[in-house]
Amino acid sequence: MKISIITATYNSISTVENCLSSVIEQTYKNIDHVVIDGLSTDGTLNFLKKNSKYISTLISQPDNGIYDAMNKGIGLAKGDVIGFLNSDDFYANNKIIERV
Repeated sequence: MKISIITATYNSISTVENCLSSVIEQTYKNIDHVVIDGLSTDGTLNFLKKNSKYISTLISQPDNGIYDAMNKGIGLAKGDVIGFLNSDDFYANNKIIERV
């Protein structure tokens, strides 16, 4: 079963690394990570591009807020199950998706 995780981000350079790391470190590996960036200007987009091999889909474009970004992510998700992990959040341990 493929799990889609949608991450909405905007100017999150101080937190997005922890978010991405917590997804990468999951023991369950059939993850479709969709990251929707709202045209960050603080280095977030550069960080995401440097780590794009860990991201299934990355788009950066203007949006009308977090819910618009989330809806864009839903439209791009390829998983059987969809979850959200915002850029200032992270999974408490590496078995969260496995348990889901």
